[in-house]
Amino acid sequence: MYKKIGSFFMVVMILSILAACSDGSAGGASSDDVIDIVWYPNESGNELKAARDEIGNVIEEETGKEVEHHLTTDYAIAIETIANDNAELAFMGAQGYIEANSKNDAVKPMVVPTGPSGTLEDAMYHSWLAVNVDDQTNYKNGDDFSLDTIEGKRFSFVSNSSTSGFVVPSSTIMENFSDKELTEEDLMEGGPLFEQVLFGGSHQGSAVNLLNGNADVAAFCDTCVENYVEVAEGEENTVGSVYKVKDNAEEPFNTVTGSEFTLMNVTPVLNAPFVANTNLLSDEEFETIQNLFSSEEIANNEAIFVPEDSDESGLFFKSGDERFAPVEDQWFNPIRELSATK
Repeated sequence: MYKKIGSFFMVVMILSILAACSDGSAGGASSDDVIDIVWYPNESGNELKAARDEIGNVIEEETGKEVEHHLTTDYAIAIETIANDNAELAFMGAQGYIEANSKNDAVKPMVVPTGPSGTLEDAMYHSWLAVNVDDQTNYKNGDDFSLDTIEGKRFSFVSNSSTSGFVVPSSTIMENFSDKELTEEDLMEGGPLFEQVLFGGSHQGSAVNLLNGNADVAAFCDTCVENYVEVAEGEENTVGSVYKVKDNAEEPFNTVTGSEFTLMNVTPVLNAPFVANTNLLSDEEFETIQNLFSSEEIANNEAIFVPEDSDESGLFFKSGDERFAPVEDQWFNPIRELSATK
């Protein structure tokens, strides 16, 4: 049974074992000459090292400070690291930001990647519920997919702190099964709705839980798996479309290459922000980095916004006028409201 990391002792114990090594593990005390960036498990893979390094390089050039990248294997560690004044910057989902901000109001949003319009109007990605392609008829009523069919199945989420890998899909599921009066906790363990509940620890991990047969249905997002999969049938982010794991996919998908899954539910989600701890960054430093991220230089940097037709892996992709745009706390209220209804 999965439980939230709720005890202060557990958090202290986790953080106490973190080594402050460059492009390694999270944690460590901040230095006046160092800017620490903490990354979620989804963005901590080796295939994204070049993208992380480029972001670090441009910050170093602009600020004159050294950048250290702290990689994590757990959402809670990343959230606690930025909230406990152990990192200046973090890239995290909306829910993770909300949790960090509630623990420490010095954690502020800085920028989010826009949509193809270059504005916040379409600054969104997609939360998926997926099933293995050979099993898709088991999740339909007639010709249409139905969430009613997931009852009693083995389900994989990402982390209870994941916006698109838990908060959004759990809200969708609870709304569908409103007659059962389910709670968030009911979806985190086997019994009330699902036979078994797994947490992948990352979007990649949740997807692999589905593809290796450990789960029947899995929640994960499009942007976190786009380096590993490609559309085999249908249109991107469309219910009924089939995706296939690329033959050259890196870990953890290297064990399930060629496997296919179908989207049974697709929900738009607010894009993830870069956030800053203003206890550690001065107002001037915050503004300097925010202006840097929002600049044309960064928008046109193909190591940061990888062209859509490129074979390179990346954190962000460019199909139109994507760039970073400044954002304020209230922009995330729709996600707060989802959490508040549980």
